[in-house]
Amino acid sequence: MPRVSDDHLERRRRQILDAARACFIRKGFHQTSMQDVFAESGLSAGAVYRYFKSKKDLIHAIATEKQGSAVELLEAIMKEDPLPPFEEIIERLMTHVESILVDDGALRIAPQVWAEALHDPDYQVIVADLFRGLRYRWTELAERMRDAGRLPRDADPEAVGATLMCVMPGFVMQRLLAGGVDARTLRAGFHALTGAS
Repeated sequence: MPRVSDDHLERRRRQILDAARACFIRKGFHQTSMQDVFAESGLSAGAVYRYFKSKKDLIHAIATEKQGSAVELLEAIMKEDPLPPFEEIIERLMTHVESILVDDGALRIAPQVWAEALHDPDYQVIVADLFRGLRYRWTELAERMRDAGRLPRDADPEAVGATLMCVMPGFVMQRLLAGGVDARTLRAGFHALTGAS
């Protein structure tokens, strides 16, 4: 039997993830079954289970992939020299978050997973790991800003990082539930609050 190419394996994995995301967005996390994913993907149960053993595995892959892209963007921004003004960093990151909410709706699933993490230890581990990773990057940014003289010398980077970590979930929930906020709104708000660049 000929070996299946890595490209083929990745395309099949992507097909399954796209199908799962579509189901989760359309029916909600709890109402989606693995049978729904099989039907949406057009693949057999065996084909899907070869890549993902459960709905939790699918959620983990989707959540990690999309939130991971936000972490990567923040890491790339932190490597820029000079470091961009703080309100520009906020606007660029939230513009990216907006694109995840709109393009394929992947981030629309996040609040469902956050809620599930309150009751399910497996999801709690997934969400905690993702949140800690992003909070760590915010803390690194705070350290860089302090070292560049953009924050007071006695600023606690961990406290600043924990505070900034609240921005993305709050932004996502406002966009999904209340509307009336975008990346430019946050940029203006942070500028008004801090007056700093």
